[in-house]
Amino acid sequence: MDRRKSIKALLVGTVSTGVLVEACNTEEKKPEQKADAHGGAADPNGINRMKEEAEHEKEVVSKTFFTADEMATITILGDIIIPKDDVSGSASDAKVPDFIEYIVKEKPEHQVPMRGGLRWLDMQCLKRYEKAFKDCTSKQQIEMVDDIAWPEKAKSKPWLTQGVNFFNLMRNLTASGFYTSQIGVKDVGYAGNVPNQWNGVPDDVLKQYGLAYTEKELKECVSFSKA
Repeated sequence: MDRRKSIKALLVGTVSTGVLVEACNTEEKKPEQKADAHGGAADPNGINRMKEEAEHEKEVVSKTFFTADEMATITILGDIIIPKDDVSGSASDAKVPDFIEYIVKEKPEHQVPMRGGLRWLDMQCLKRYEKAFKDCTSKQQIEMVDDIAWPEKAKSKPWLTQGVNFFNLMRNLTASGFYTSQIGVKDVGYAGNVPNQWNGVPDDVLKQYGLAYTEKELKECVSFSKA
């Protein structure tokens, strides 16, 4: 799946933007900021953090929610949603599975939908291919995902409703995890605040307002040559 097509699918697939919006909220962004393995603004020493926050962080990371098989399935799904391309790495390269593991412990309301969805996916694959999702071929995995990745298309098949809801959540968490990681930020070309070279107010502007730098100011200020 082409990266740009997969990003388009995030919008076309009537995906809720709630998780993405929340990821941009600086007051509610603690999970992404604290997830060290995710490549975010982690603070392992607890600096600039309240004692309660540090204790909560320690408690969350000390627990494991997903099984090894569940994490394997999450990794495969994440890389289907955001695969590696010429611009940047895949969801797993951005440690999205670790991010999702963290989020479901930080936000327990995601635990039942995620675990239930993973089990639903395995049951469907066992019926179709006599194998769990993670053990299916790439072609079989894509076939299964295609059935639940397009909500409008799946409306005619009500037995897929649980799978559609699960995949919407999985897609939201994957996008949130990827685009709040260092790899994801670089992928969209966000530069943020960067230092530049300033030679002061241009001469024509100074003349316009009848102003000029003094000799002392010119000597004390650094002057950069224009390349």
